[in-house]
Amino acid sequence: MAERVRAGLVNELGRPPTRTVGQILRANVLTRFNAILGALFVVIAIVGPLQDGLFGLVLVANSGIGVVQELRAKRTLDRLSVLNAPSARAIRDGTARQIPATEVVLDDVLDLVPGDQIVVDGQVLASSGLEVDESLLSGEADPVAKDLGDGVLSGSFVVAGSGRMVATEVGAGSYAARLTEQARSYSPARSEIRDAINRLLTWISWPLVPVGAALVVRQLGSGQPAAEALRGTVAALVGMVPEGLVLLTSVAMAVGVVRLAVRRVLVQDLPAIEGLARVDVVCCDKTGTLTDGSMHVVSVTGPDGRPAPAAGLPGVAEVLGALAAADPRPNATMKAIAEEFADPGWRPDRTTAFSSARKWSAATFPGRGTWVIGAPEMIMPEDPAPPEDPAPPEDPAPPEDPAPPTAGRGGPLARAADLAAAGHRVLLLARSDVPATETGLPPALEPVALVALAERIRPDARATLGYFARQGVSVRVISGDHPATVAAIARGLGLPGSGRVLDARELPEDPSRLAMAVADASVIGRVGPHQKLAIVTALRGDGHVVAMTGDGVNDVLALKHCDVGIAMGSGTPATRGVARLVLLDDEFATLPSVVAEGRRLIGNVDRVSRLFLTKTGYALLIALAAAASAAPYPFYPRHLTIISTLSIGVPAFFLALAPNAARVAPGFLGRALRFAVPAGVAIAAAAYGAFLAVRALGPGLPAARTSATIVAISLSLAVLAAIARPLRSWRGAMVVALAGAFAGLFAIPWLRAQLAIVVLPPRVLGFSLAAAAAGFGLMLVGWRLAGRVGRYQATST
Repeated sequence: MAERVRAGLVNELGRPPTRTVGQILRANVLTRFNAILGALFVVIAIVGPLQDGLFGLVLVANSGIGVVQELRAKRTLDRLSVLNAPSARAIRDGTARQIPATEVVLDDVLDLVPGDQIVVDGQVLASSGLEVDESLLSGEADPVAKDLGDGVLSGSFVVAGSGRMVATEVGAGSYAARLTEQARSYSPARSEIRDAINRLLTWISWPLVPVGAALVVRQLGSGQPAAEALRGTVAALVGMVPEGLVLLTSVAMAVGVVRLAVRRVLVQDLPAIEGLARVDVVCCDKTGTLTDGSMHVVSVTGPDGRPAPAAGLPGVAEVLGALAAADPRPNATMKAIAEEFADPGWRPDRTTAFSSARKWSAATFPGRGTWVIGAPEMIMPEDPAPPEDPAPPEDPAPPEDPAPPTAGRGGPLARAADLAAAGHRVLLLARSDVPATETGLPPALEPVALVALAERIRPDARATLGYFARQGVSVRVISGDHPATVAAIARGLGLPGSGRVLDARELPEDPSRLAMAVADASVIGRVGPHQKLAIVTALRGDGHVVAMTGDGVNDVLALKHCDVGIAMGSGTPATRGVARLVLLDDEFATLPSVVAEGRRLIGNVDRVSRLFLTKTGYALLIALAAAASAAPYPFYPRHLTIISTLSIGVPAFFLALAPNAARVAPGFLGRALRFAVPAGVAIAAAAYGAFLAVRALGPGLPAARTSATIVAISLSLAVLAAIARPLRSWRGAMVVALAGAFAGLFAIPWLRAQLAIVVLPPRVLGFSLAAAAAGFGLMLVGWRLAGRVGRYQATST
């Protein structure tokens, strides 16, 4: 064993597909946004005063929110991995020892019993009814029988029987590890808002240096001291950066993370909140989402097809209870029968255990004969010939208890097929006077009853699907089970479009043809791991925003490449590692509240972003105007802080938390610019015009800057009122309160001195308000023209 460890032939899986602490820090600190604001803050730190460097707090807060959230998510996942770490029973020195999965080496012999997770690939050395569940690998729910020489794969579980295996592939060579390795590299969640902000920052960074240099030269040339010229330049450049939008987006997402944490949802990547707001397709499995994985008895009918309760079939209830009690390793169906029928206390003197190969089990009870239960087609390969009907009497009397219309049509196999087509798992109960053997059924079997079972539907599944249907979100059930079974459950839950069913084995491999095939399919069965990825890719290529739930290794690739991957807390470490969100309680019913939270936050951010981009627009235009003229810049950084705080920062925070259930449509940047550009042009023209006019009138530079500040904040509050509509609520009161807060700043001499504002003469104040009114009229005209452009673009696409 030591030689194999030294050779690296040990089950070491390497690091999970999550980011390291260093990667998290670099991703949140080394950004274009931080570089721009950081450089400007250094200038203010040198020339002073620090009151003009308050924008640096935005830099710290924005980076801190992202780092703290991602580190919290990483700690939670690491803790889950430790709690759920698998182990194995290895035969060492002739005895079985429980060891961590990471200590298994190549050629180790492992004991297998029900409940064990198979941690390496291997070959079966001994089997006693050994059956494994490979659903986490293949999506197939039914257990698979394993005999001597059969291969077993890491990531599967022993569900019945016992056996031994030898490890043939360990560590990165195992099947589960190879599948996971394809999702090893980290890729950030797609965020239209983040991409739009980065695009804006790129655009802004191009004129930043030349505009800054021109401003410094112009203001020094006008006789201003160097410190004054640098402060004015920093004010102009900071105003051009939408720092408030970046911070608000981070804060809104962080608030969403906290609210989702209350619902036991772990968010690993902040932009995943935005993805939730845009989702229009949810892909999920059947087991664990629509059903809870357990079975229940639906009906017991006689071999003639008559619906009859167990009490109406003499002895059937007792027989079923006795068979379930006699099974030492009951599978899901026998557990369901045991829950439904009480044990009568019979004790068999001979049993034949169930196996997936023969698909039946049997027990002989003294004085009561041999009873066999299992798949109808295995117990009775063909229906018995019906007896010839005697000639009817001339005037037959109607039967006292007529059979239902379907009764008597065909034998047990035909009726079992009908039940199976309805999505049920069907067992045939038959009786013989001769005991069964390990190799064959007893002769002269007489069919007694058909037992129909179904997977137990989650109590909240119907409500969850109903929510998504009302919200215009399409649910696609992608399962490894038989398409008919999945479709029956989907139909029973009222899933829209459940009549369109596909078998993944028949799907084309060509991406374009695949996209056409799955475009309107709500149920797809027999899906393999790479097909899940292909289906998700096809849906995304068709313009959908796709969320997917998963818990197994077979889901890893699709979870990584969809827009929002959602893993179950009990899933494999690989699925939790690549998912954007983790449902710690494994509750599919949590998804409606998760989607609603994403819509509320991002829908509001989408709306209030127009406030920030309006400020960026007028700051850029005023900076260009100041650079082109010999006049000083009309604002100090603290003036822009007042405007941003009262007309953008404070109201945006409250508006971002307001109710909003609408799905966020794509096209964020276009919508925002059609609003912000006309508003920015109007504010720039009115504010800079007022500044130049008041400065020319002679009250002095402080009065001119105060006038420009009054015009800018008046029009900014008008923009806020347009965004906050309807105003017949707390929204209107908020706008009035903010206007009052700005007026109140002039009442305190100390505040006026700190903020570099003065009380204007009535004539100058009236002129300033008139300039604001003219700017508002220009703004309305611009919005009307921009609205026409937006409607034209919408109709031409």
